Amino acid sequence: MNKRLRLALAAVLVLFLCVSCIPGDGKNNPDKPAGFWTGIWHGWVAPVSIVVQIFKPEIRVYERNNTGFWYDLGFYMAIISGFGGLALSRKARRS
Repeated sequence: MNKRLRLALAAVLVLFLCVSCIPGDGKNNPDKPAGFWTGIWHGWVAPVSIVVQIFKPEIRVYERNNTGFWYDLGFYMAIISGFGGLALSRKARRS
């Protein structure tokens, strides 16, 4: 298998993984609301959710059925960090 084909297959696999757990997919309901970890995941896949929402209006960027503060905290941590790059301390650049 050549390098381009492997890269294309990996990209398709990552896309399917991202789309499989987007907000509004029916996995969360009032009896089983989305929590902190789901909030982090939904923050990471928010760009994909926006594109999917064009074709499926029931899909949202933000899960309606959530636990409140903890979901919000996870969601915004992921949005601010940019796909998991949250650093609690930053190293100073050496000049």
